[in-house]
Amino acid sequence: MERDTEVQAQRDFMYGELDLGSFTIFSGSFINYGYWGALEPDREITVEERTASQAELYRQVVARLEPQAGAQLLELGSGIGVGAALVAREFDVSVTGLDRSPAQLARAAKANAESLEALRGRLSYHRGSVTEIPWGDGTFDGVYAVEMLQHVDDLASVASEAHRVLKAGGRFAAATFFAPDGADTAPVADLIETVASGVDVVRPVGELAAELTRAGFTEVTLTPIGEHVWRQFDQWVAQTEHRDSWGRNWLRCYENGWIDYYLITAATVAE
Repeated sequence: MERDTEVQAQRDFMYGELDLGSFTIFSGSFINYGYWGALEPDREITVEERTASQAELYRQVVARLEPQAGAQLLELGSGIGVGAALVAREFDVSVTGLDRSPAQLARAAKANAESLEALRGRLSYHRGSVTEIPWGDGTFDGVYAVEMLQHVDDLASVASEAHRVLKAGGRFAAATFFAPDGADTAPVADLIETVASGVDVVRPVGELAAELTRAGFTEVTLTPIGEHVWRQFDQWVAQTEHRDSWGRNWLRCYENGWIDYYLITAATVAE
């Protein structure tokens, strides 16, 4: 229990007080590795391209919800909230962001002040836990998470809660890194500091699929997209002050088959 409390305190610091979104490995107030197209090796990547990769990851995730105009969506772990604002604006939906960090929620209110005004009634941010979602049954048409599930120790509760707050026929979508089923993950903790500390948890992707199925979801799909993430992200990091950091080891882990990046989707049973 003491270890769990210490790990959660580290997560709260990194994704709260620390303002990770201000680090140069990220940009545009996003905090994700991005979804990239092909890049010529060794060419300089612009900040605009880095920001675009992170915005595109949101588009890739939310498109799999197949949202209709006016749909009610919930983002789990909405952070600084720029992704939720993008989704509300581009998909013509209402988005509720949920985050446990008061510091991040304060940043979200400031960073998205214009969007909150322009999208009044269609964009909001709330404090709460993804394992105890503070809304009633059948509230949302879609639930999504972008690079957040690796910070959750209790995937079963996330799956159960997401299923509970979805309407019949609603959809769930998420993106983050997992281990391919059957992969040896032992070397990852030696190479990735946040895995060694417990801030990031690398599990077999099949564990999430199993929890979603147990929660009552159907049509569970697992799509590896590492080819759109790891080499391009490493190319970006190589041109920042973090070029000699452990962050360069993500690509090594991917190339050795110890981790990959996945898009995960599921649906509730329609009435």
